[in-house]
Order: sequence, then C-alpha cells, then structure tokens
Amino acid sequence: MNRFSLLCILILCCRVVAGQPMPVSIQVDAAKPVGEMKPFWAFFGYDEPNYTTRKDGQKLLTELQQLSPVPVYVRAHNLLTSKGNSPGPDLKWGFTDAYREDTNGKPIYNWTVVDSIIDTYVKRGMKPLMEIGFMPKDLSMKPEPYEHTWSKGGNIWTGWTYPPKDYDKWRELVYQWVKHSIDRYGKKEVTSWLWEVWNEPDIAYWSGTFEEYCKLYDYAADGLKRACPECTIGGPHTTSPRSDKAYSYLTRFIEHCLRGQNYATGKVGTPLQYIGFHAKGNPEFVDGHIRMNMGVQLKDIQRAFEAVNSFPELKNIPIIIGECDPEGCAACAVTRDPKYGYRNGTMYSSYTASSFARIYELMDQYNVNLRGAVSWSFEFEDQPWFAGFRDLATHGVDKPVLNIFRMFGKMGGQRVAVQTDRGFSAANIIASGVRSQNDVNAIASKSGNTISVMVWNYHDEDVPGPATPVQLTINGLGKNKVQVRHYRVDDRHSNSFEQWKAMGSPQQVSAGQYKTLEKAGQLQELASPTSKAVADGTTTLTFDLPRQGVSFIQLTL
Repeated sequence: MNRFSLLCILILCCRVVAGQPMPVSIQVDAAKPVGEMKPFWAFFGYDEPNYTTRKDGQKLLTELQQLSPVPVYVRAHNLLTSKGNSPGPDLKWGFTDAYREDTNGKPIYNWTVVDSIIDTYVKRGMKPLMEIGFMPKDLSMKPEPYEHTWSKGGNIWTGWTYPPKDYDKWRELVYQWVKHSIDRYGKKEVTSWLWEVWNEPDIAYWSGTFEEYCKLYDYAADGLKRACPECTIGGPHTTSPRSDKAYSYLTRFIEHCLRGQNYATGKVGTPLQYIGFHAKGNPEFVDGHIRMNMGVQLKDIQRAFEAVNSFPELKNIPIIIGECDPEGCAACAVTRDPKYGYRNGTMYSSYTASSFARIYELMDQYNVNLRGAVSWSFEFEDQPWFAGFRDLATHGVDKPVLNIFRMFGKMGGQRVAVQTDRGFSAANIIASGVRSQNDVNAIASKSGNTISVMVWNYHDEDVPGPATPVQLTINGLGKNKVQVRHYRVDDRHSNSFEQWKAMGSPQQVSAGQYKTLEKAGQLQELASPTSKAVADGTTTLTFDLPRQGVSFIQLTL
C-alpha cells in the first residue's frame, strides 16, 4: 500500500471517529471526452427593453459579453410596443413607438428607440435574438385599453396582445424593420442575428386564436424573408411543454410550418429554422422556507426534446430554450411572494450550476442541437437594493448567480467524463427532485492545456445544513505538476448580498460602500493559486463545500 492510499484511509477513519460526514468522491477523467462544451448558456433576456440603454443596463451588458468566449445573444420583449400613456418603462413593460399611422391610416416608422437598443448590443459584439412584437397600438385590432397595469388585479392583457387589424401592414412593418436593420448594420451583421415572432402565444400574451398566431407568424416570416432571405427565423417560444396544452400547441405549430398552408403565400410550408420553447421550475414556500422544484423545469426540456425528435424532418435543427429559469416571474419581488426569496443569495447560483449541467445531460441523451438557453434575468431600474427580483445585478452590483456564468465562461473545448457517488441524474431529479440528500456533483471540460471543473452542493430545500467534504480526483493528466486556481461562490465569497447584509442592509449606499459591494460581486478565489503534484497522471484535491456553494477549479498543465 503506497503512502497516499494509507493517508486517505487515515483521514477517512479520523472523520468517522470524529462523527464527520464521509467525503463525496468525484472522479474526473480528463482523457475521456464526452461531448462539446457548447456555450448555450450565453443567452439572456428581459421584458423591459428601455433598461438596455440605462447606465446600469449598459454596465451589465458589458459584463455579460466580457464573461463569454462567444457573442452573447440578447432577447427582449416590447420592441414594437407603443408608448401609450406611460411616462416611462415599468415592470414587465417597455416601448419603442416604432410604428404609428397618420389620420389617413398611412404607416409612419420611427426606429430611433429601437436603434438605440440594438446599437447597445452591436457596439459590444452582442447579437439580438430579435423578438417581433408586441402589437403597436395603431395596428392592434383592439387598441383600447392599450397599456397594461402591473399590479395584483390589474389589467395586464390589453391591446398590445391582440392580432393586427391588417396583416399586410404587419408584414410590411417587419419588412421595413429588417430592411432598415440591413441599411444600418450591414447584411453580414443582420444575418448573424436570430428572429422570432411574439412570445408565449399559447397563453394570454396572445389574445388571438392558434390559427391567427400561425397567420401572424407566416406574414412576419414572409416580410423578413423578402428583406433578407438569408436571415434566420424560428419559434414559437411557447410555454412549458410538460403541460399537454403547451406541448400540443408546440407540435401543432411545427406541423403547420412543415405541412400546412402558408397564410401569407398560399403555398405549403413556412420557414422554421429553429425551434423555441420555454422551461420553468416551480418553487413553493413550505413550512417557513423555500422549496425549489428543478424537476419540472427539466421535464419541460425533456418533453420538448421528445417533441422535436418526433419529426424526422427536424433532425439536427437548432433548438433555443427561449426562457430557462427556476420559475416564471422575473418582475415579481420577494414582497409579492416569499417563494422568490431565493434569488439574492446562493440558492439561485447553486440551482443554476446544477440545472445547466443537467441540460447538457439531456442534450446528450436526446442527441439534439441545442443552440441556446436564455436566462430571463437582467436588471431593474429604480427599485430597492436586493428587492428579490430575478435579476443578475442590483444597482449595478452583481449578484452571486452572475458568477456562475463567469465560471461557465471559463469552460470550453470538450466536456470530459465525471463520476460521483453522491450526485443525481436528470432522470432522478425529474422523478423525485433533490429532496432525499444533497446533490454534490460536477461538470468538467478540457480546452488545450486547461482543465476546468465546476462542483456544486445543491438541495431543493432552502434550509441551513453542514458543509460537505469533497474529494476531487482528476485523472488523465500528462504532466508531473499542475497549477491550480480555486474559485468559490458561497456565503463568504463572490457574494454581494451577504456583504450588503453585513453593512446593515442600507438602502442609501455611500461611495465607499458601493465600491465594497461592487468588489464583493465579482468572482473570487478561495485561496491563492498553488502548484499541485501529479502522480501517475492523477492529482487529488480535498475541500469542504458549503450547502448551496459552488466551487470552480481550474488546472493548467
């Protein structure tokens, strides 16, 4: 027995004697690739497009592009919505006033606000996932009342949700928008964008029928393709496919595009160049604490992949999860419902690490071409600090969850094999959630001389618990020594929320406090970089990982 093995046995025996939990063993085989480390996570979205050009919005967009090795795609609602009577954007509400009509019904196009939004993306090397919607007031078949009221009992589904009074004008609006985009940004740039029609037409976002949505899509696609035959359009960005109603809407729409009569051209078929759907979890507030439900979000993804695979014609078609989140209301603060209280701290970050790893697993299992998974989370203006919205930053200070995307941004190349004695599979989580024990697992990649391992300690129940000891073994190393960097998101690292609470939770933050919070929001290392010996191609790291904590270990050969 060699000295290393004997030492491990002694450590284990000491833990048993001391009553400490046995370490979770995680084995990474850096010499065994299992698939591409596709950066499908580099997609983000939000309801309020006007926040794009605000100071904090621009700051966050810059950070999102900087963390990604590839262009980040951005999806925003309300890019065609009229201003109405509102003095400015509000929660779940924005506008551009791109279209109105004169007294004779002649269209007047004004791209000033739209351009300011798209300019902000393009300037940073980002790409719009351009949502064609919602209905301009002067084009709506039911224009009054037009603007929504975002409050309990308010009238939300107003004139902006209705079909156009004239589908030819709708088609021309899309044509003019795409033509203007090409004139402003160039065809090469515009053909790198993605286009869609509307949002969640299977629920109250669309006040028309299924047939009217297909007609809306057909006319929009015809206008787009007339201006730019090379541009990419897809959809339908319907809601959670675990619902039989939503699943049916998705598959009926695909049938229409593949084999139905095109409302705009009269021919058979409509352009459908990617499939879009949404996937949401369902947290609850139970016995005084939050209980997450990742299983239903993964079930949405599983059923959608099954739907796509049921059409042989769609083999290898790109798929975009147009919204991919722990629940469905980004603009709901914790004051609206305590179940949203997970968003400020480490539960959101550990959930994101765990769930995105399972999306890779489902992608492999169903052999689909997953292009993107949009995190519907951005930032909100003129709101209290850490109000509990589903956002990535508050007042320009990054929240813990954003550091998980920074970790993903450091991964690339090929995913490599991971085994653990304490982790769950996607099937386990879909069936039973993460309730019986903590999910301590990892995802790993290798790119050139760099091996990256993300390890999380996740549980659906937001209650205190002890840290879990982890023994991480990396095999397949061809050197005698590696450089190791260890990053961490937990209550003491990469956590502006805990720093803010330690300040006394101020709503008026001084310049010095702001700098401290800003620094706390960045990804931090657990310890200084070290050199680690490699024996027979293997090295082992041991560390304690707090409940809801995430570690990121990067080895350089």
